[in-house]
Amino acid sequence: MFKGSFVALATPFTNSGGVDYDAYDRLVNWQVEQGTHGLVPCGTTGETPTLTHKEHMELISHSVKCADGRVPVIAGAGSNATDEAISLAQHAQKAGADAILTVVPYYNKPCQQGIYQHFKSIHDATDIPLVLYDVPGRTVAKFDVDTVCRLAELPRVVAIKDAAPDLSRPLEMRVRLGREFGLLSGEDSTVAGYLAQGGDGCISVTANAAPKLCAELHTAWQKKDFETFEARRNALSYLHKLMFRSPNPAPAKYALFKMGIINTAKVRLPLIEVGETLRQNIDTELARLGLV
Repeated sequence: MFKGSFVALATPFTNSGGVDYDAYDRLVNWQVEQGTHGLVPCGTTGETPTLTHKEHMELISHSVKCADGRVPVIAGAGSNATDEAISLAQHAQKAGADAILTVVPYYNKPCQQGIYQHFKSIHDATDIPLVLYDVPGRTVAKFDVDTVCRLAELPRVVAIKDAAPDLSRPLEMRVRLGREFGLLSGEDSTVAGYLAQGGDGCISVTANAAPKLCAELHTAWQKKDFETFEARRNALSYLHKLMFRSPNPAPAKYALFKMGIINTAKVRLPLIEVGETLRQNIDTELARLGLV
């Protein structure tokens, strides 16, 4: 169902710390104009852990309204509490999202059967496609491939965002699950390898700052235009690294601020804005890529 470059949308804040919906609209519209293949609001990059439930739900509704059917919206709907994840998923369905993105429960450290039952409960409580989200660097607990395959037997579990560092996993999942199940990378720096190992696309942090280049990378891969693919892969390689030199999404928000897309680079505590050295490095790289 989902292929190409999906942007893990940052959430712009005002100087006083509230959600800046005008800047959010500008970001969404710019992403669509630049060729991004889909939007993912209220994930890790959207600073979901610091959003109130009201803000989270408003941002999902706002994203669907602003996208206006031009590109699909995969709404973040994750929690370490199953009932809370169900509530967020049901809201996303009601708001008109095309799918939900649900993370492996963090902090609780569930076993594989607990993980399975968590996702099955969300699946059974909704009628919306569900994208699994595996990011063991943040959740500690992670999917075994056997659990992914077991969940893929449920009719509305359609894809996984895979941010595990093991590039043998997408090939194993592709062989076991076939072409119908979507494999989306969650790691910008290894996206080229992920595609070569059977992947379909990426839910990208870097696409906040470079949506056109990221979209062109995936379009070139799909068209087997390997010359363009290699050129975009090489061009983006250092920007990928810069986006994670400080905890995400602070570098991406600084880049968006520098490019004039959002009004501040503000993040919510316990995150802090990027330091002077990283700002200078991002400035130089944005200029090199012609993004400012």
